[in-house]
Amino acid sequence: MGYDIERFVGYVNEGLLCSICRDVLEDPLQAPCEHAFCTACIHGWLVHHSNCPEDRQMIDVSLLRPLYRYMKNDLNRLQLHCKNREYGCEMVCSLESIDRHERECEYSQIPCSNAGCTVQIERRNLEGHLAVCEYRSRECPNGCGYTILSAEDTQHNCVAELRTELELLRSEMICRVEEAKHEMESRLDSQRRHMVQKESILQNEIEELKSQMSRMMSDVRSLMAAERQHRQELEQAELEKRELMELLRGLQKDCRLTTNEGSRKSTNFRPLARLESVKRKPREVTVI
Repeated sequence: MGYDIERFVGYVNEGLLCSICRDVLEDPLQAPCEHAFCTACIHGWLVHHSNCPEDRQMIDVSLLRPLYRYMKNDLNRLQLHCKNREYGCEMVCSLESIDRHERECEYSQIPCSNAGCTVQIERRNLEGHLAVCEYRSRECPNGCGYTILSAEDTQHNCVAELRTELELLRSEMICRVEEAKHEMESRLDSQRRHMVQKESILQNEIEELKSQMSRMMSDVRSLMAAERQHRQELEQAELEKRELMELLRGLQKDCRLTTNEGSRKSTNFRPLARLESVKRKPREVTVI
């Protein structure tokens, strides 16, 4: 259904009227034959018909299109009264902004928000009504905290209500304690599993370090043994060096002795014999 033409101020072009309800177009659609309709009107028409209500040409829902822009602009510029005019609202605004105004209009009839109350009241008077509404909620004047929703509730038993409230609080506290306990146990289990996993990783690392240390100690012992043997060989080589030096000095001394040939041959024989003895000594070579 469209907007009641009686609400509009001034002349309304015939092309802006719905071809079905004859009111001003609301949420308009246009057929290929260029006749315009309210969306609700044309959809309802096509449920029982398959043609245009003006010229009877065949149309389908899929062929409907939005209104031409210039027609849409003309439609939005139309001026009309608020629908709450009969309640005292004197606002006149464009069709484009009428919906926004009516959603906030102080003269709009709205229901009371208290459960059980069926009163329809103007928006501007809602707060005053809520203050005196018989269905409004309020606390017990005796201080028990009970919320009074009706006249029958004023006869309630404060002690019973307090006991009920206490039981509810106790139950809620127990539930919260249980939830906290479960959450703490879950966290402890998670931390315990993490610590066990960490301990296993550390134990493996310790075993690996022990294995590496054992290999290193074995290598150190091997190096120390090789060093001792090398030192012994150096000492042996030093001893042989001293003997050779003594032999060379003896040879030099014998060469200077020229007293007689016999004594020189006799002297030369002894150093050469010693040299042959040194050559015949076995030497051990250690490969590291």
